[in-house]
Amino acid sequence: MATAADRFNINSQLEHLQSRYVGTGHADTNRFEWAVNIHRDSYASYYGHHTMLQYFAIAENESIGRVKYNMMQKMLLPCGLPPEREEE
Repeated sequence: MATAADRFNINSQLEHLQSRYVGTGHADTNRFEWAVNIHRDSYASYYGHHTMLQYFAIAENESIGRVKYNMMQKMLLPCGLPPEREEE
């Protein structure tokens, strides 16, 4: 059975994780921000693994340098422009 101290400890660990790593999200993260984080994390992972870059280069029939450049460009706006926010 979980006690109040256990729940507090879990919540404090979650807050620490969210403050340390931006991509983990928080209660105010909307769908667009979440998708942007996922796409940027994916591109960063692909960029860091040379074998994945080779695979993409062969599949796209491009040089590895061009694939790297395209991925860096996609990291700027991976999901397009942010949606209009409603003024409250």
